[in-house]
Amino acid sequence: MTVGFGHTAKLVLIINYKIMSNSRVPRTIVEFNGYIGITTNHLNAGEPKNAERLGVTEEELTTWTGIYSRWTPLYVLYSDKPNSRTLAVTAQLQALMDECYTFNQTKHILDRIAASPNVTVVDLQTFNIMTGTAKRSYTVQPIQESVITSIQLLGGGSVTVKCHANGSIRASIIDPADCVEFVYAVGTTPPESADAAGLNKGSSTKATFTLALGSGSSSKYLYIYFR
Repeated sequence: MTVGFGHTAKLVLIINYKIMSNSRVPRTIVEFNGYIGITTNHLNAGEPKNAERLGVTEEELTTWTGIYSRWTPLYVLYSDKPNSRTLAVTAQLQALMDECYTFNQTKHILDRIAASPNVTVVDLQTFNIMTGTAKRSYTVQPIQESVITSIQLLGGGSVTVKCHANGSIRASIIDPADCVEFVYAVGTTPPESADAAGLNKGSSTKATFTLALGSGSSSKYLYIYFR
């Protein structure tokens, strides 16, 4: 896989946050694609893994990750509308969305994450969990410094990302931020900007993390913006 990446989006930390809505697992193919990728990466990140911190069992993590693994090659076909988007591909993607929705309803994955004593604002944002009552307020503070990154290709369409401040070789989140946010696309056509429609979104509380893009990403470009 070839990696081409854009640099920083405008760096403004927006961390005033209110939990109001009840929507969680998206029910459209494009929105679910971003959701299943971001949540899978988040659960598998960290040492120990975020899944363990949030009370998600290893078996449940395997099931969630397995849905993402089966989803990725199908979504690659779906994304190529003129050549490979068929009714069969669409039906398989819809079945995987239903499987994920049912799995969550049966195991109460998101309810348990929301109730975890270890849950953070980043966790709630990543899983689109809204409690309807919780409110967290922080100071909004501009960050002028750019996020510097190094990206290492791994097997199976995954990459390891290491973030640090300009002039530092040590991986770190720039103060006073508590996470790094990123948007990205995999393909052959660069997005017009970090605000382009259809970009996948993610965040990490760790300065070093792995982004699983799927085996279908081989020989394509990764376009990614950080802030």
